[in-house]
Amino acid sequence: MDFNLTEEQQMIQQTARDFANEVILPLVDKAEKEEQFPMELWPRLGELGFLGIPFPEEYGGIAADKVTHCIFVEEVSKVCAGIAASIDAHCDLVLNIVYKHGTEDQRQRYLVPGIEGTKIGALAITEPNAGSDMAAISTTAKKQGDSYVLNGTKLFITNGSIGQFVIVCAYTDKSLGSKKGMSLFIVDTDAPGFKVSRKLHGKLGHRSSDTAELVFENCMVPAENLLGGEEGKGFYHALAALLGGRISQNVKTVAIGRAAIDAAIEYAQSRKAFGQPISKLQAIQFKISQAVAKLEAAKAFAFKVAWMYSQGMKCHAEAAMAKLVATDAAQYACYEAIQILGGYGYVDEYPVERYYRDARLSTITEGTTEVQSLIIAKELGL
Repeated sequence: MDFNLTEEQQMIQQTARDFANEVILPLVDKAEKEEQFPMELWPRLGELGFLGIPFPEEYGGIAADKVTHCIFVEEVSKVCAGIAASIDAHCDLVLNIVYKHGTEDQRQRYLVPGIEGTKIGALAITEPNAGSDMAAISTTAKKQGDSYVLNGTKLFITNGSIGQFVIVCAYTDKSLGSKKGMSLFIVDTDAPGFKVSRKLHGKLGHRSSDTAELVFENCMVPAENLLGGEEGKGFYHALAALLGGRISQNVKTVAIGRAAIDAAIEYAQSRKAFGQPISKLQAIQFKISQAVAKLEAAKAFAFKVAWMYSQGMKCHAEAAMAKLVATDAAQYACYEAIQILGGYGYVDEYPVERYYRDARLSTITEGTTEVQSLIIAKELGL
């Protein structure tokens, strides 16, 4: 593994950093306060090629690898994890599934405009009574002529109320079990029977990321919108997408922690106590040093897994391990950042309280900490 970035990666990193700081950052406070993703970002992200990093040029992408995509994720996440989450759900989960398992017609109708930023997608798996146990979903899809009729409810869906289409996981034949009886469907949000029942407000963190509950009540979906064929492999297709999303999530998590500790360093160098900047106090230096060491180790692991994924190597256990390490490092860094700022760290005059709240989601999204431990144990033969 070569740790040096290629010229293309360096260019994408700098472009992403400039875009995040010059375009996204001015929108963050309003987006967080109003709990609304800034919709004007989508076409601009598309124009710069950020939504198509891993996809072939024939669809409008730039055909780069997972490492390159994670470089982009890192830069955006340092500025705003909520905005990064919505972008990544669209790219890593939705567009990835359409590209890998969609027909050419589906790619033209959803992947191409998705890369352009003119059609935004959501992935709907989680339900009120089914989260980590994906096999426990109750949404069904019954064949009726040249259509499927979907019934069910999906919860905690990123981009759920702002997307133009949703990839829905449903049972086509529950008697066959999750491994053979589950399929994916592309549902246009103007389809009869589709409804955004509520947008979730008051989230602890990631407030600028759209999250919603979706209801499918005799929702009519054309048979041509069945995604991945009639083999009933939706369970596996969804899990594969979640692996890619988890790898990006690991990088995002580390970036949150790094943003917090960078803010703490800046504050410590300007804040004076006992006649000197507090950055000169050994107690503060130790907090910062340990946080940076943990974050650098977590970042190296996260990008190693991204490299493994790019090479087509098996990395389920490694991705799970990297998530545990990234989560611990980020939460430690955010905790210490608030401690360094003291009272200022507890109010929203400084962004560290937002980083602290955002880091908490890392133990839940893309597979809980407990699920990651189960994945690791299984890979170890336990």
